Amino acid sequence: MAETTAPSAMSPAEEEAVYYHEAALNSAWTGARLAAGGMSFLFGCFVFAFFYLKALNSHGLWYTSASRPQLWLGTLIMVLVVASALLQWAVLQMIKRGNKSAWMAGAVVALVLGLAAVVCSILQLMYIPFWPGASGFASVFVGFTPVFLTFAFCAMVWLEILIMRARPIPQISFVEQPPTFAEAFAVQRFQAALSSFTFVWNYLAAVALVAWILFYFVH
Repeated sequence: MAETTAPSAMSPAEEEAVYYHEAALNSAWTGARLAAGGMSFLFGCFVFAFFYLKALNSHGLWYTSASRPQLWLGTLIMVLVVASALLQWAVLQMIKRGNKSAWMAGAVVALVLGLAAVVCSILQLMYIPFWPGASGFASVFVGFTPVFLTFAFCAMVWLEILIMRARPIPQISFVEQPPTFAEAFAVQRFQAALSSFTFVWNYLAAVALVAWILFYFVH
C-alpha cells in the first residue's frame, strides 16, 4: 500500500494536517475494534438467553417440533455471509499489492452476496413456520435474526460507500507515492476504512457461523 513520507521540513499547517491524518487512521483502527466489542456484548446476550432458556426449559417448552426453522434457508444465509467475508478478505490482499481493479470486481461480488443474505433473512422472517412466542427457542431466534440482518445491511451500505470512494482514486496511487499530501492522505484513509470494514465484516461472518450452529444443531 502507499505510504506517506513527509518531507524533512514542513510548515505548521502541514504538520497539523499530518497530526489530524494520523489521528484519523488510528480512530479507524480503534473504532472497528470497539464496534466488535460492542457487538460482542449485544450478540452475547442472545447466546446467554439461548443457553439460559435451554437449561431452564420451563414447562418443557424450550424447543418443540413446531419450532424448527428451515435448515436450507438458514444454511444459505450463513454460506452467503461467510462467502462474502472470505471474498472481501481475499481481494483486500490484492489491493494491498496495488491491484485496485481486482478489488473493485471482488468487492462488487461480495456486496451482492451480502445483500442476498439480507434478503434471505427477511424472507426467513416473513415465512417463519412458528410464532415468535411459540417457545423459548422461537423467541431467541426471532429476536436475533432482525438484529443480525440490520447489522449485515449496514455493513453492505458501508461496503457500497467504500466502492464509490475508490472509483476516483487512480490505481497507480496504490502502488506509488501520490504527488501531494492531500492525495496521499485520501488513499491512506481509504485503506484504513477498508481494513476496518473487512475486520467488522469478518466478525459478523463468525457470528453468522456460530448462530447457524446454535439454531440448527444445538437444541
